[in-house]
Amino acid sequence: MRRLSELDLNLLVVFKHLMQTRSVAGAAQKLCVTPSTVSKALAKLRDWFDDPLFIRVRQGLQPTQLSLTLEEELKAWFQLTDSIVALNSEAIPDGARFNLVLESPFYISFLSELPMTIYQKYPHSVVKVLDWDHHSLNDIVNGDADLGFCARETHGRSRAKVNRLPYYLDHEVLFTDRPVVFLRRDHPLLAQRWSLDNFLACPQVSMVWEASDSWALDSLLEDEGLCRQVPIMVASFEQALHIASQTSHELIAVAPSYCADYAARHHANLIAMPLPLTEALYQQLEIAFILLWHKRHNHDAKVMWLRNEIRRLYGEASMGTYRAEHQP
Repeated sequence: MRRLSELDLNLLVVFKHLMQTRSVAGAAQKLCVTPSTVSKALAKLRDWFDDPLFIRVRQGLQPTQLSLTLEEELKAWFQLTDSIVALNSEAIPDGARFNLVLESPFYISFLSELPMTIYQKYPHSVVKVLDWDHHSLNDIVNGDADLGFCARETHGRSRAKVNRLPYYLDHEVLFTDRPVVFLRRDHPLLAQRWSLDNFLACPQVSMVWEASDSWALDSLLEDEGLCRQVPIMVASFEQALHIASQTSHELIAVAPSYCADYAARHHANLIAMPLPLTEALYQQLEIAFILLWHKRHNHDAKVMWLRNEIRRLYGEASMGTYRAEHQP
């Protein structure tokens, strides 16, 4: 007989949302995770309960009899855990300081309401939001920052991979992304064949990322015996996009695709194009955008509340962007 201590209770939260939505994608949306994450959680649940739990039908997922029984039995448990979470949220002391280090323009595009959300709930608090930089990891380790949001690369030679984070830091992946090319709608490059040779022949503005002049794209190109022309380097994606939007030159910029929302708001003459790479190479440039905190804060009410609020705000902003892009 399996012991309860062998079951990750977070999986039951996934189960709850699967029962509500009858959909892996729907549960993923509610949890602000990827469908793949939900699928893996479901596989673990099936293994632990030795039951399929859900059968795929035309309308979505149909719960098995065991799932229906579990749903009924877990109602009281979820009511209790909701009460505990609410109690923990309220346990944040009056006058607390909220120190965050967040990569921009993600903060501008998705979390601009966060400071006021904190202030309205905790009016005697002090909120400090700084840009993520190469000092931010140390700030989290030293306790000068409660929570961070940053990018981690997946390329094999990258120094900024998730598995290279110090063991005493915890994280969760908020979403994954890929870099794309930002250039003016009237840029001469668009009149040419969209190829790697033409892309590399075009001068580029690049970002100094975590004190490094190069990043995964440059390592990947180097592996192929290639390199970019980068005559200008700046400190942020916003600066790179601003320069790429100017009509007095032909520089282009490479930035994560989520920056398209920022570009649409501030530089309407920019468009985003995928990098002209094979899928096998492009996959090596996938980026995990993570929330990051010290393990000592795993049960800290303030950090738990911040993580929940960031997930909620990101989910709402992402859905708003999706609706805007798919309006008839």
